[in-house]
Formats: sequence, C-alpha cells, structure tokens
Amino acid sequence: METSDVMCIQIEEAMVFGSGTRLLAGVMTAACIVLVGPSAPGSALFGRSLPVDAVSDVVPNRVMTWNICNPCEASNVDRAAEIATYAPQVVGLQEACVRDVERIRDHLERLYGLVYHVEYGMVLRNWGRCGGAPWSPGAFGQAVLSAAPMTDRVTVEYPDGGSEDRGYMAVTTMVGGRPVRVFNTHLAQRRQEAVRADQTRVLAAELARHDRAIVLGDFNAVPDAPELARIWALAADTDPRCHPALVGTCEPTTDWHSKFDYIFLRGIAPLKHSVRATPYSDHHLLHTDLDPT
Repeated sequence: METSDVMCIQIEEAMVFGSGTRLLAGVMTAACIVLVGPSAPGSALFGRSLPVDAVSDVVPNRVMTWNICNPCEASNVDRAAEIATYAPQVVGLQEACVRDVERIRDHLERLYGLVYHVEYGMVLRNWGRCGGAPWSPGAFGQAVLSAAPMTDRVTVEYPDGGSEDRGYMAVTTMVGGRPVRVFNTHLAQRRQEAVRADQTRVLAAELARHDRAIVLGDFNAVPDAPELARIWALAADTDPRCHPALVGTCEPTTDWHSKFDYIFLRGIAPLKHSVRATPYSDHHLLHTDLDPT
C-alpha cells in the first residue's frame, strides 16, 4: 500500500471517534494534503519526475509489454512514471493486481495527462499477492491499457497453469487506424516446458484466426525453446534480428539476462523497438513502434 493511501485510511479511522479526536483528525487531513499534493500533471509533490527526453503525449502505434513483478516492493507512482516516459498507445501488463492497475491508470491521468482505457484478464484471486480480505482476495493476472477504446474482451484460463493459474486475454482496439487483435499472456514458470507447450497450443489456435494481431507477454522461455515453435510459425518478434535460429542476437529482457518477454507481430511490420531496464521490476520494459501501413 502506498504512503498516501495509508495516511488517508488513518484519517478515516481517527474521525470515527468522538469529539475528542476531531482536532487530531483535522491535523492529519492537512498532513495528507501536503503528502498527496496537487493532482495536476507534473506535480512536484507527488510522483516521480520524468526524464527530460520523455514524450509528452501518447505515441500512436507504440505498444509495450511489462511484467511489473509481484510481489515486489514497488510504488504504483513509480510504475506509472515508467510507462509515462514512453507513453505507448497500448500497454500489456503481467503479474498485475486490479487495485494496482487502477492506481497506475489514475496516476497516468492525474500526473501526466495520459488517459487510458483498461481491460482485465484476471485468472486468479490471491490474497498473498493482491491483498484484500482473506475471504475476498484481490484479482491477479493480466491487464491491457489502451488509449483507444477496446471491444470483444475475452479471458481464457489455460487448462493447466502449472504451479500457478495462468491464462491469456484478448481485446480488439485500433492501431494505425485499423482494428487489431491484441493478446496478453503469461506462461507457466521456468522448468515447466511441457506445461508451456500445452499453453502455446491453446494460444496459437486462437492467434491463427486473426490476420492482424499483436501478442504481448512474459513467455518464461528463451526464443529457441521448443514450446514457442507454434507461435514462431504464426508471428515474428518485433526485433527482426531475433529468431530461434539467431537466438544469440536477441536482446535480454530480464535481470538474469534472458529473453522471456516478447512482442509478436502477425500481419504488422515493426519500425523500431527498445528494451529498457527498470529498478521497479525484474523484467525490463519492452516497447516497439509499428508501421501504420
């Protein structure tokens, strides 16, 4: 829970007691206002300032994938700032809790003026990861943020998630002025190759139905892993130099120097891509600019 959230909850608790606590509640309210600060974009009192070369508005035709790491001691303010630095049109998040995504979206709008629609693909309710009451734990899985509206959302839980429930979500949105199907997935953890092979079989069967598609996600597998063969048969990595036959040229996307994160493209050409390490996750930010034609 973020510092500002804690302070505001304390205020509410103080105010339920009698008149003897009203003065204290008033003082705490003032403190909360100072901590939170103005909600206008670029506030110096709240949020992390962006680098000088950060973009100022959503970049059309830019898509990003990011496993935000959970559980990790990371602030949603900092996560929002990382996304705002590159301001993609479409963002796929993995290991995401609904409450965290809601706060990230709110920070993006209030602090940076970036407005996103959100769709969720949660396949697990987990109190340890996402908080909430033990009898009503928070939802955990994938989410897609898009500057354009999204339609036709589906959430599919893989028949076998491995050591933890896993799945994919899909939405339709506009990229390059044309509709495109966007998938976001998180495959089974490492050392579960057979499970991932079954999961990619499910994902590939749906991907094959679409002529224009983007697949975002953490596949927990290096490019030449056999379980990814079905995806490679249908789509190309955003990095044209990255292919199972050229695995040595694929840029790592994790702190342990492996490429696990992908933006697969079907019927769409890339222009340029970038991988950026971040202190807020063990996975790097991967984004690509697409050719709108």
